[in-house]
Amino acid sequence: YYLIKPKLIDAGIKLGRDGFFDYLRTNDLLVKPKRSYTKTTNSKHWLKKHPNLLKDNQNQPFMPEQVLVADITYVKSGEGTHYLSLVTDAYSRHIMGYHLSEDMRACSVVKALKMVQSNRCYDHTAIHHSDRGLQYCSELYQEALQAYKIVPSMTDGYDCYQNALAERINGILKYEFLLYECNTFNELKVLIKESIHIYNERRPHLSLNMLTPNQVHRNIGYNSQRKSQILAVSDFS
Repeated sequence: YYLIKPKLIDAGIKLGRDGFFDYLRTNDLLVKPKRSYTKTTNSKHWLKKHPNLLKDNQNQPFMPEQVLVADITYVKSGEGTHYLSLVTDAYSRHIMGYHLSEDMRACSVVKALKMVQSNRCYDHTAIHHSDRGLQYCSELYQEALQAYKIVPSMTDGYDCYQNALAERINGILKYEFLLYECNTFNELKVLIKESIHIYNERRPHLSLNMLTPNQVHRNIGYNSQRKSQILAVSDFS
């Protein structure tokens, strides 16, 4: 509604947000929620788990690339089930790294982290927050974090609310963009690339004052404003 409102005004159409959604609902144009669920986390292993550095609102970011959240979600094509690894900047909601694979091996998942490193705009220390899945605890993934000077943080157990932002990004991609099943893995790969581009560059977020993730990620003025707001809330608390 935010994006098309100027066009409605130019066309002389008086239609508020609620009326707009009523119109979509009447014409069966709303995205229907999906309720299927597949667990992709295996946290029952002997590898080292790292403490939750974001617990109790610790280390809340006030500029981009201070906290990165990661998760793996399943996506399907006509060829079967595939796995999408995502790493998102917690401050700007910008998806900084992703990789689609046909397995959940650490060597596949770490490719999303490598993309993050190549896309970074800032050189300060970052926290990488994830669940306690086998891939994130693996030696390969932890060595990559260490090489990139990124500090690991993990949920206390299998609790999706402790990595809620990553889960939210998964949902936006799957239920707003990846609406139809592709025939092949390669078709799905192209669709995901296009969807993430649109998500980063064109989709405004209410939590970002209706700016896009890319605008916030690169806008220092906005970052300074948000830092002041967060510090003010901290002082009040």
